[in-house]
Amino acid sequence: MDRHRTRRGIRGSLLAVAAAGALLLTACGAGEDHANGPNYSKGLPAPSQARGDGPTSSATAPSSGHLSTFALDVDTASYGYARRTLADGGRPDPATVRPEEFVNSFRQDYRTPEHNGFTVTVDGARTSRPDWSLVRVGLTTRPADGTERPPAALTFVIDVSGSMDEPGRLDLAKKSLDTLTDRLRDDDSVAIVTFSEHAERVLPMTRLGGHRTEIHRAVDRLRALYSTNLGEGVETGYATAVEGLRKDATNRVVLISDALANDGETDPDAILRRIDGDRREYGITLFGVGVGSDYGDKLMERLADKGDGHTAYVSDTATATDVFCRQLPQNIDLVARDAKAQVAFDPHTVAEFRLIGYQDRRVADEDFRNDRVDGGEIGPGHTVTALYAVRTNPGTDGHLATATVRWLDPDTRTPHENTGSMETAALHDSVWSASPRFQVTAVAAYFADALAGGEYGIPAAPSLTALQARAKALARVTEDKDVADLSTAIGEAAPL
Repeated sequence: MDRHRTRRGIRGSLLAVAAAGALLLTACGAGEDHANGPNYSKGLPAPSQARGDGPTSSATAPSSGHLSTFALDVDTASYGYARRTLADGGRPDPATVRPEEFVNSFRQDYRTPEHNGFTVTVDGARTSRPDWSLVRVGLTTRPADGTERPPAALTFVIDVSGSMDEPGRLDLAKKSLDTLTDRLRDDDSVAIVTFSEHAERVLPMTRLGGHRTEIHRAVDRLRALYSTNLGEGVETGYATAVEGLRKDATNRVVLISDALANDGETDPDAILRRIDGDRREYGITLFGVGVGSDYGDKLMERLADKGDGHTAYVSDTATATDVFCRQLPQNIDLVARDAKAQVAFDPHTVAEFRLIGYQDRRVADEDFRNDRVDGGEIGPGHTVTALYAVRTNPGTDGHLATATVRWLDPDTRTPHENTGSMETAALHDSVWSASPRFQVTAVAAYFADALAGGEYGIPAAPSLTALQARAKALARVTEDKDVADLSTAIGEAAPL
């Protein structure tokens, strides 16, 4: 049994709390774009030290047992659905709790890159449990300037089954689409496909300029009908996207559904196999938007992962506005395809580590530089955070870890890499004396672990009462409504 990969050991008192939250990393390391630098051979471990002007180490590349590799992911649906469930008085199913989506739901203050790639930040802090620390890896892309994105060709695949008639489902989706229609640019295009018992093409790919009234009318005519043939809906949506394909645009399918498939094909892998050729040949990505108090989280998440896309969850008008007017426009453009991260822990200083979350996004270490292996699709202004529980060897100092991100240019598919690293001396004395954003990350992660029944075993977990107090104090310090909402959600979970 690989002691670096198993979730073991420190559960007992850890059943109360756990994983995922915001990130901010205090530039402990520096990175550089290796596109024109050393040509590392595929299959070798990531470099064991940062290059450029960051901290360096004489350590050689660690063994494969000290590597952690995963595809980048910016999904947030798990956290949004957990908040909705708690607000309704329920307890989230532990199987729907994905710590990385809790963590990635909060804004960061990482250093923004000056180029079109990523910055890599690594920081950490010691917990009250001897020799255990939390280490955070943060990856950031530069925000779009609002003027230079390519036009969008968006195919909306909308669930109009009977279950979508519940308040907060189809009505919210229609309102959101009306708002988005008014905010998209004249050179953007929209198509609409609906599905219940069967799929129907309601609107072919249509330019926004001069046709907004026509699009509004198509949206307003949507009505909830019968059963949920999600497979036929996705297949028809992709066919519509291919028919209306624009070569110099971002082509994306946007699936809006409660993902409660009960008719036709319901297996996500089978659904994706049916449209796999279109996905690969034309580069069409999938953005899944979940709605409804009863929601097929796992199905939507699998579809988005296999469809080279992302998921978000909409529970009310405020989150709908955020998803359709901020997140979706942010996802129209891509700055990186098949993005992966590999973290190399130094065996001299690190005895054991665990990646908190990303279970469905793990990649074999030897496939880090295999560009035929799928990674994540990342847009401008995105941040990705990975949190590790790390046990250091007593009495050792020096190099702790190096994180490397690899991605392909979305147009040329040219590979690029960047790195960041940290030393043991850069570990803060305590998680609760680290920067406010680091603390938010820890709170969100501990909260996810608590909802998952201690599945992720994050060291030195506080009680939910203590965790809520931390979140409440951090909301005042950061003046961040999202952190205040986190405090509320923890308070709703405590009695359960």
